Amino acid sequence: MYQSAVLSVYVDLALGLVVSFLLLSLLVSGLNEAFVRLLSIRSKFLWAYLRDTLDGADAKTGSWLPAKVTDVFRVLPFLRDPRPRHSDRPAPSEPGKMPEPEAKASDSMIKLLYERIQEIDHAKRGRTSIANLPPGRFAVAVMEMASAGNGDVEHFLGKLQQIDSPLYGPLKGIWETSQRDLERFRQGVESWFDGEMQRLSMLYKRYVKWVLAVLGVVVTLLFSMDGLEYAKTLLRDNAFRASVAAVAEAGPDAYDELKARCTGGDPVPCVTETLSQPALVKMMGQAMVSVSIPAEGDPSVLWNGGMWWDRVSTPSHWPGFLLTYVALLFGAPFWWDVFRRITGIKSRR
Repeated sequence: MYQSAVLSVYVDLALGLVVSFLLLSLLVSGLNEAFVRLLSIRSKFLWAYLRDTLDGADAKTGSWLPAKVTDVFRVLPFLRDPRPRHSDRPAPSEPGKMPEPEAKASDSMIKLLYERIQEIDHAKRGRTSIANLPPGRFAVAVMEMASAGNGDVEHFLGKLQQIDSPLYGPLKGIWETSQRDLERFRQGVESWFDGEMQRLSMLYKRYVKWVLAVLGVVVTLLFSMDGLEYAKTLLRDNAFRASVAAVAEAGPDAYDELKARCTGGDPVPCVTETLSQPALVKMMGQAMVSVSIPAEGDPSVLWNGGMWWDRVSTPSHWPGFLLTYVALLFGAPFWWDVFRRITGIKSRR
């Protein structure tokens, strides 16, 4: 009996910590997704890569896709928009012609590519909203561009070489390895672009990790979530529930003891109020701004600036903040998997 009671305490403690870390991790992921969608980061990231791959680096400002993490999130969201202008017209039946070498525009290939795929687009503040380009669609677009003019892949590759497009090297290699077979060439372009998209996705995730790390610090400090203090509060709540249950079973003498612990004449309101505020609600109530839901009346928003600053500026809370921050770095999928393992919930996959 004693061992089962102790095990129950530890399970409650583990579940409480896992649920709190899961909720905060979901908040971090939600803030990141809102930031990405609001500023169209994925779409800009894709088209910056396409500009570098098709047309090359800009003569004045260099690569469209900066190499440094700070430059990516400083340039793409605010300073440079690599996306082409949105067009609500379907792709024309005849592809546009390749530009002459002496009249090469910096975005000539991007215009030709977007011309072939614009039917899958929809407007978003005047710019394209395409954030994912299927490899099969890209391969078909390349084949359509190659059919312009003389309708010969060799002629198309020669034009790419003349305008000094970075796309020439990969396509030339694919054309040679496909032994100049059009179907194998199309499949080769599709496979190559699929690999490039996987590499771009890995690069994007590496940049996003830095954003999630910053958001983790913000959420931890905003809620002043001390993981160690929260664990102690969970244990106190469990002990209080156990004492209340013992009082209910012991009789009037134990009731008098509980009455002595609670200030006031009747311990029932004291017990009710304590049990109605679990540890997670108490910890969330120590955020900079909290919401109070009374038993009667409307909810109210409370400003806890003074109390929040005292907690943040107290060094004894810093180890708990560090514990919460490190837990958030594992991400919501990790904590959801831990929660499933503890509770026995099976995945439907």
